[in-house]
Amino acid sequence: MPIDPAAAALIEILDQTFPRVDTVASAAEARQQVKALPGPPDLEPVGDTQDRMIPGPDGEIPVRIYHPKGDDRPRPGVVYFHGGGWVICDLDSHDGGCRRLTNAVDAVVVSVDYRLAPENPWPAAADDAYAACRWVADHAAELGIDPTRLAVAGDSAGGNLAAVVAQMARDREGPALAHQLLVYPVIDVSAARNDYPSKRENGVGYFLTTAQMEWYRDQYLGESASGDDPYVSPIRALSLAGLPPACVVTAEMDPLRDEGEAYAAALEAAGVPATTYRASGMFHGFFNMDAVLDGSKDAQQVAFDAVRASLHG
Repeated sequence: MPIDPAAAALIEILDQTFPRVDTVASAAEARQQVKALPGPPDLEPVGDTQDRMIPGPDGEIPVRIYHPKGDDRPRPGVVYFHGGGWVICDLDSHDGGCRRLTNAVDAVVVSVDYRLAPENPWPAAADDAYAACRWVADHAAELGIDPTRLAVAGDSAGGNLAAVVAQMARDREGPALAHQLLVYPVIDVSAARNDYPSKRENGVGYFLTTAQMEWYRDQYLGESASGDDPYVSPIRALSLAGLPPACVVTAEMDPLRDEGEAYAAALEAAGVPATTYRASGMFHGFFNMDAVLDGSKDAQQVAFDAVRASLHG
């Protein structure tokens, strides 16, 4: 179907306000431009939030912890990794989305401010993401989390990190994960990355472009990392067996659409339950725009239902 009219209008606004990262002078400039964007006028209330510093593999990692309203019984936990091409965005840019996730799933959400490229190329972000996940599992009682009901989640580059952490947790014998929510994830930055039809169909005109994706990729990989490493491109793993159930959300007009759906299909082929939802007429970045996009509300409903089913039974 064609682009949703509300989404098309929003893309016009975003094209004028969001940094064109493939043309900025530096990653630092792109971050400054993102920081200058106005935030949502109203934030959804939660029980409480707390900013903390936790130990990481190379220094402390900032996290923001969200508790839902209600009693003090142990709840499921979700470790969340923000999008932004591994280069931009932070705890504040995804604050609204984490609040919605906390309330919708009735879970403690821990949002992770991992190190950003190019100053910290791969594997810095992946190592921070896994370290944060382990920390949450190890401190579950303190956080009010039931460690048997722990999930990872993320959007875009954060979806990549969630998928990578799920593989690391399997390969490194923990922590045990009950779910992975991957919202328009980056799944394949290998040499075959441009073989997906959606890269050609949606490469320009729908907010995220293939030129921007190449810029992000170059920042993240640096000079030495290989896009074929499964901890960079999760679909390149020798086996996907033994991973937690997944919900993969894609957008019809997203260059990343096909690789996300290919990963969901590969998970299912490996015996991993996977729910796939393609948002018709939507574009990359739409998921947390529920204030203006009905397509966002529909996708959130599917995603949050899938997480709840895994974490609450």
